[in-house]
Amino acid sequence: MDYPFREIESKWQKFWEDNRSFRTDLRSKKPKFYCLDMFPYPSGAGLHVGHPEGYTATDIVSRYKRMKGFEVLHPMGWDAFGLPAERYAMQTGIHPAKTTEQNIDNFRRQIKLIGLSYDWDREFSTTDPKYYKFTQWIFLKLYESWYDSNSKKARKISELVEIFQKKGSAGFTELETFSAEDWEKNSEAQKDAILAKFRMVYQAEIPVNWCPGLGTVLANEEVEEWTEKGYEVVRKPMRQYMMRITAYAERLLEDLSLVSWPHSTLEMQRNWIGKSEGLEIVFPFAKEAKQVIESLKSSNKTSARNLLESSLKDISLEGIKIYTTRPDTIFGVSYMVLAPEHPLVDWITTEDCWEEVQSYRKVSLLKSELDRVELSKEKSGVFTGSYVINPAAPNKKIPIWVGDYVLYGYGTGAIMAVPAHDQRDYEFAKAFGLDILPVIEGEITNSAFDSKESKCINSASEEVSIDGLGYKEASSKIIDWAIRKNLGKGKIQFKLRDWLFARQRYWGEPIPLVHFPSGVTKPLPESELPLELPNLQEFKPSGTGESALALAGDWLSYKDSATGEIGKRETNTMPQWAGSCWYYLRYIDPENPKAFVDSDLEKAWMPVDLYVGGAEHAVLHLLYSRFWHKVLFDLGYVSTPEPFKKLVHQGLILGEDKRKMSKSLGNVVNPDEVVNTFGADSLRLFEMFMGPFEMVKPWSTRGVEGVFRFLNRIWRLFHSGANETFRLDDIEPTDEEYKILHKSIQKIAQDIENFSFNTAISQLMIFVNELTPSDRRPRKILEQFLLLLAPFAPHISEELWALCGKKQSLTYESYPTLEPKYLIENEILIVVQVNGKLRAEFKAPKEIAQEEAISAAKKLDKILPFLNGKQIKKEIYVPGKLVNIVVA
Repeated sequence: MDYPFREIESKWQKFWEDNRSFRTDLRSKKPKFYCLDMFPYPSGAGLHVGHPEGYTATDIVSRYKRMKGFEVLHPMGWDAFGLPAERYAMQTGIHPAKTTEQNIDNFRRQIKLIGLSYDWDREFSTTDPKYYKFTQWIFLKLYESWYDSNSKKARKISELVEIFQKKGSAGFTELETFSAEDWEKNSEAQKDAILAKFRMVYQAEIPVNWCPGLGTVLANEEVEEWTEKGYEVVRKPMRQYMMRITAYAERLLEDLSLVSWPHSTLEMQRNWIGKSEGLEIVFPFAKEAKQVIESLKSSNKTSARNLLESSLKDISLEGIKIYTTRPDTIFGVSYMVLAPEHPLVDWITTEDCWEEVQSYRKVSLLKSELDRVELSKEKSGVFTGSYVINPAAPNKKIPIWVGDYVLYGYGTGAIMAVPAHDQRDYEFAKAFGLDILPVIEGEITNSAFDSKESKCINSASEEVSIDGLGYKEASSKIIDWAIRKNLGKGKIQFKLRDWLFARQRYWGEPIPLVHFPSGVTKPLPESELPLELPNLQEFKPSGTGESALALAGDWLSYKDSATGEIGKRETNTMPQWAGSCWYYLRYIDPENPKAFVDSDLEKAWMPVDLYVGGAEHAVLHLLYSRFWHKVLFDLGYVSTPEPFKKLVHQGLILGEDKRKMSKSLGNVVNPDEVVNTFGADSLRLFEMFMGPFEMVKPWSTRGVEGVFRFLNRIWRLFHSGANETFRLDDIEPTDEEYKILHKSIQKIAQDIENFSFNTAISQLMIFVNELTPSDRRPRKILEQFLLLLAPFAPHISEELWALCGKKQSLTYESYPTLEPKYLIENEILIVVQVNGKLRAEFKAPKEIAQEEAISAAKKLDKILPFLNGKQIKKEIYVPGKLVNIVVA
């Protein structure tokens, strides 16, 4: 008969909830342990068995830490804004707030079924105005700050205004020169435009992934998901809010040394930030391009081509600026490539190439950035009809092409192509019959040779020579030459780009900015936060490229109380990343109406000690959270430079068919069904027993059945007779019983600390196997065993603990104390071989002599048949390990 898990689990889940057993005392004098799961998005599909893996792991650690004397903060909440809920609302007319609430209720129900020890008093959703009031508040702190490159930190924008009032633009080389008096003479709109060049939040016209069907811009990582669902995504320039995360690139890199994260995650962060050192240099236009530019300047083709010089910003009409990490290959340049969106394409394309170039650009708009940079894709491009001059070899004209494998948002949006020594350039040159010029000694017959361990060849002119030099010496010489000739400069560059922070959606945090006819944008006063979403009945895009908020009527209009001017609210909303950038801080102080977190509590509880979640969040969520945290740190609102001290990723749980769980594949396993059939403790134990926590592993219903049988064995360990009467013996344990207990105490503690849950459960099984054959049930041993079992299978542990006569929950019982004397082994296991083959083994005193060991081996029942009638030729003893008897 199976143990009554349904009755037991519902009983103890009700007990924990009624008694708020896992409530955190933030003012406790105990050492703190902040254990956090990555913020779940409550989808309509609910949980599948892959989700509880990470939650169970953090629960085991949290329960263990409470037993070890820590005050544990283990909260749960909901990252509930997002496109799926809005899309469902657009299809059904049901307000996303309603479906989101239903989804949260279902997620909460499922999570509580598993018996996770969360402090539910701290629960919140990012969609709650009481929460997003402070998301908006943090946004305004970023908007009202700038990055001071001298002090390498964010400062209040008011401090920059004071500098301009006193010194004008002195020291700011990126600005047109103005004096303090000039600053005061500027209109508010002019001042606003200057400050926008520095704000951590600014507007820019950039190429974005526009989805007409969804009516919104998609982040690069969202494109694949929605194109797979049949939606079209095109590239188009739009004016968008950006966050200046690039200002923090160096610190985001350097401070990775402060955290204990998986090596792979650290590498992904480093690669995404992408620090490189190289040369920025201008390739001047040849006469053909200059003639096209002069012709266009004097003609009236502005409507046909985007020829507003103001749109060029820092782009010169004198040549193409490129950045390269391989200055040593400058003599190997055989063509240039501009990104299709590059403004210079309009200025330098000749008339006879214009139509083909425009057609190519239109096709490029239909591709996502991921499609464009895919290494294996067939290379495409088109010639502009114009040329540049190689500054290192002025007698060399280089054709200018447009190719979609170059992105305008990265670097300068243009490259010098060296096909002999870059594989993408090599494939492009092969496709279009362009020259491949070797300038590094190496084989290029079938592919590019890009080693930095060779020497330069064919790299000399009257300007400069680097023939015979290695990578470092050649690169350094070219950079020095470029600086001396005023052609370029050495530069450190990052692959990281500023964060696109606007979405054309209804279901997101409203951006608390107002645009006035005077050209000034003003933040809402903090006293007017939260700016709540209007209660719309129609959620479809406005049709203008704006979100549904553009149709919000009176909500859009805002009167400035200081000037009386009427402005229009911003209609973009924040991306889903926003709410999850700071939630770990709100958990510390979730009900505070005056501040996003109490300063003293933040100092006491930050950083997060353990953060667990999927590796799919290893780049962007972590990067964006770290960025916001660093700005708040610079401005004095938080006390730590990094938010997450230790990070662990759980491995993916596949379906039984060893494929990723998916509705379309029909291999999704619902945890509700597993809990109903086998119990929550079985689900918890099996998910931790499947294999190493970080590894990918397939689900197995038979495996759950095996764990369920193990729990039944534990139940029977405490019950005897046909009626399964509870039984413990008040007897003194034997040394052997003490030994297996203390081995388990040591092993399980070590394994929990190391996230080796599968081997900890193995040790629990070894313990049960050791005690089951005996008729003895020593109370001193089995009560301690329940404390070892409790973090893994809390329901059955609580029930058996109560049956032991205990009046209090075991939640805050101390973890068993290890007595090292029981770890000392007085006996050893000796293996016995005959002619080198294993035949038997026996236990012997640790100090057994050679003669005694050999004599004992020869007397074993399993050995005697191999010796009878045989002549012993040799006897070998390896002290403490084996006896080998050689017979003929």
